[in-house]
Amino acid sequence: MIEEGSKRGKAMVEKRQLFVEMRAQNFDVIRLSTYRTACKLRFVQKRCNLHLVDVWNMIEAFRDSGLNTLDHNAEINVSRLETILSSIYYQLNKRLPTTHQINVEQSIGLLLNFMVATYDSEGHGKLTVFSMKSMLATMCGGKIVDKLRYIFSQISDSNGVMAFAKFDQFLREVLKLPTAVFEGPSFGYTEHSVRTCFPQQKKILLNTFLDILMADPPPQCLVWLPLMHRLANVENVFHPVECSYCRSESMMGFRYRCQQCHGYQLCQSCFWRGHANGPHSNQHQMKEHSSWKSPAKKLSHAISKSLGCVPIGEPPHPMFPEQSEKPQDTMAHTVQPKPVANNMNNTMLMSSGAPTPTKSVLESPSRLDEEHRLIARYAARLAAEAGNSTVSSSTQCPPTDLSFNFDANKQQRQLIAELENKNREILQEIQRLRLEHEQASQPTPEKAQQNPTLLAELRLLRHRKDELERRMSALQESRRELMVQLEGLMRLLKDEEQKQATQTGGSPHSSPSHGAGCSMPMPIRSTSAGSTPTHTPQDCLAGVGGDVLEAFAHGVPRNLRNDLLVAADSITNTMSSLVKELHSVDDAAEEEDNNMRNGGLRDRAEAE
Repeated sequence: MIEEGSKRGKAMVEKRQLFVEMRAQNFDVIRLSTYRTACKLRFVQKRCNLHLVDVWNMIEAFRDSGLNTLDHNAEINVSRLETILSSIYYQLNKRLPTTHQINVEQSIGLLLNFMVATYDSEGHGKLTVFSMKSMLATMCGGKIVDKLRYIFSQISDSNGVMAFAKFDQFLREVLKLPTAVFEGPSFGYTEHSVRTCFPQQKKILLNTFLDILMADPPPQCLVWLPLMHRLANVENVFHPVECSYCRSESMMGFRYRCQQCHGYQLCQSCFWRGHANGPHSNQHQMKEHSSWKSPAKKLSHAISKSLGCVPIGEPPHPMFPEQSEKPQDTMAHTVQPKPVANNMNNTMLMSSGAPTPTKSVLESPSRLDEEHRLIARYAARLAAEAGNSTVSSSTQCPPTDLSFNFDANKQQRQLIAELENKNREILQEIQRLRLEHEQASQPTPEKAQQNPTLLAELRLLRHRKDELERRMSALQESRRELMVQLEGLMRLLKDEEQKQATQTGGSPHSSPSHGAGCSMPMPIRSTSAGSTPTHTPQDCLAGVGGDVLEAFAHGVPRNLRNDLLVAADSITNTMSSLVKELHSVDDAAEEEDNNMRNGGLRDRAEAE
C-alpha cells in the first residue's frame, strides 16, 4: 500500500511538472493571445524534445507500431501509448550524435502526462488513434506543409477530396492543445469552426486545403499553428538593430517595425508585452520581420530580382498533383520531389528517375559544384540511354522516331549546358557586385586624396560661407540696435517739433515728419554695431550713418521721413547683396560637391 501511494504521488508530481515549468516562464504577460498560445505550445514541444523528431520519422513510427492498420476511432490504452513513445525516443537517440543524447525516460514521462491530461481528462485511461496521430503530427518537428499534407491524407476520401466530418474531428482534437495550455477561451472548438475555415468551398482538394491553412492570415481558430512554426525558425535570428523602447542594442527572434513612426522598431519581448514610448502607440500597425538583411544582401537580392533569378510572388507552398494521395503512413513520401515550376533542372531529374537534390543543396553556395555534377551525371545518363535505345530498338522503331529521340536528347543536353553556364555567370556577377558595393561603402585613404584642388577650393568656399554667415549675423544685430536708436530719435524729434510748434503758436500736426508711418521701426545702414541709445540727441547720433547725421547736422529740422527712407533703402540693398553672395557661395559649394563625386565615380570607372 505504501509503495502504491508513493508511485501515485510520483505520477501526480510528474503530471504537474510540465505545467509548473510552463507557468514559471511567465508567458501570461504576453498581450496577444496568438503569441501567448504559440509560445506555450513551443515550450511544451521543446521541453518534451518533440522538436527533434521530424514528421516523417513520426509517420514511420506510426507504421512500425501498426497504427496505420487501425481505425481512427479505435482506442489504445496508456501502456501501449507509452510503448509507442518509447520507440519514438529511442529511435531518436540512435539518430542523434553521442554528445546530444536526450533523457529518454524524462521525455517519455513529460509527453505521456501531457497527452493524458489533454485527451483523457475524464480518466478513462484510453486515447483514440486519431487523437494521438493528430497531436504528435502537429507537435513534432518538420515543415508545416509536410504536416498538413499528412493530415489531409488522414481526412480525405479515396478521390482526394476532404471529408468535412473528418476535418471537424481533426479540429476537435487539435484545438484541445490550446485548451491544455489554458488558452481555450481564445482558441477552443466551436460548432462553426469548420465553416469559418471553409466558408464557401464545397469540394476541398489538397492544394485548396494548403492554400487556406497556410494563407496570411490563416483561419482564426488555427492562427497559432503557423506562428508556432515561425517561432521555431527565428529563435536564433540576430538583428543588429536597437530596440526603441528597452534600448537593447541587438534583437533575437522577431523584429517589429512601426508603419507610422519612422525608424521605430521593437524587439519581440517589448512588442509582446505592449510596451510603447514617444509618439508610438499600440494601435499603430506593426510589420513583423523574421530575418535581417545587410545592405550588401539587399543589393544582391535586388540585382538577382532584376535579372530574373528570384521569382516574384512565390506561392506559400508547392503545387501538388490533384489526384488522390494514399494515406502517408509509410516513409515513401520522405523525399518529396520538387514542383515543376520551381526548377527546370529538377524537372528533368524527376522525369528521368534520378535522385532530386534537396533544397539545401540547391540553395547553398558551397554545394553548387554538387549541383553541377548532378546535371553532368544526368546529361551522361541521357547520352547513354540514347545510345542504348538506338542499338536495342533499331529493329522496332522507325528511323524517324530514332532521329526525333536523338534530337530531343541533344536539345536537352544543350539546354542543360546553357542553363549551367548562365547560372555560373549570374553567380559570378552577383559576387562581383557585392564586393564592389562593400568596397565602395568603406572609406579609404585613396578617396580622400582624390582631386586635391577641388577639395582645397571646397574648403575655401566653406570658409567663405562661414565668414559671410558671421557677417550677416553681426549686421542683423546692428540692424536691431539701430532700429531701437531710430525709435528714440523719432520720439526726440517729435518732442522737439511739438515744443517749436507751441512756441510759435502752430499746430503740431503741421509737421511734415509727423504721421503714422514715423513710429514704425525702419532699418538703416550703420558702420558700427556697438552703439547704444542715450537720453540726448547728440549721443543718439553716435555711430549712425551719414544720412541720419546729415538730417541732424543743422539746427533747422528737415524732412526726416525722406532721409530715413533713403537710409532704409541703403541698408536693404546691402542686406540683399549679402544674401545673394551667401546663396552664390552655397550654390558653388554644392556644385563643387557634385563635381567631386562625379569625378570620383569617373576615376573609378576609368580605373575599372
